[in-house]
Amino acid sequence: MSNRFLISLLSGFFLFIVACSHPPYYASNKSYKKQAKEYANTIKEQPSVFTVVGGMSPAWVGTTNFNMRKPNYVIIHHTAQNSCDQTYKTFTLPRTQVSAHYVICKDGLVQHMLNDYLRAWHAGAGKWGNLTDVNSASIGIEIDNNGFETFTQPQVNSLLQLLDTLKRKYAIPAANFIGHADIAPTRKVDPNIYFPWKTLAEHGYGLWYGDTSRVSVPTDFSNTNALRIIGYDVKDSTAAIAAFKRHFLQDSSNIITEADRKILLDLMNKSL
Repeated sequence: MSNRFLISLLSGFFLFIVACSHPPYYASNKSYKKQAKEYANTIKEQPSVFTVVGGMSPAWVGTTNFNMRKPNYVIIHHTAQNSCDQTYKTFTLPRTQVSAHYVICKDGLVQHMLNDYLRAWHAGAGKWGNLTDVNSASIGIEIDNNGFETFTQPQVNSLLQLLDTLKRKYAIPAANFIGHADIAPTRKVDPNIYFPWKTLAEHGYGLWYGDTSRVSVPTDFSNTNALRIIGYDVKDSTAAIAAFKRHFLQDSSNIITEADRKILLDLMNKSL
């Protein structure tokens, strides 16, 4: 066998292998498309005739006035992992039962993993105000961060651009940009104390407090009631205080000082 023929044979075999190999996440992308198609088919189904005692409608009447449900909250997380690749793997393994709409990597790359109109599994058990099924009303954004480090400037820049798009597209109120720890204070701490909530608020994403140097707190002021009005679940008031301090003071303690009470009063008034 000549060297030329052997080289040609090996080259052809290599090309065959490359042609037959699949790109990364081929299997999970295929599963995504299959599930999305099934949900699309469900949406296209004609509503069934509802039978009640005393009779049933003789014919189906479909309304002409409807649209897609839209998200009204944005929940921000840190991934608690060491790379976007780790997070992609987590979000593409069925056994993990966890997902998000967007992942933002340290270099600012934004991976849109799920259609905004579909329900991601990012919030888990949580509560904000009267909302108890947060997943059904929100978009989840995961930022690549192990939980103990600052966020990169490219991440912050990309996040601000993404939030601008989401806020305008879905008319999301400024107060409805919150963190995972805010809705689940007994379970979660993300995004961590290094997250730039003040910067986000200055751009219109989330509440923030003003100058409290001249604020006078009434003698009958209730910390717990203020936290509840802002949106926190106060069933565990200590956990709610810790979540509040983490978000607004970049402090992981659960002690409320008099200066904190002024901030709490200001935020409560903004939430009314």
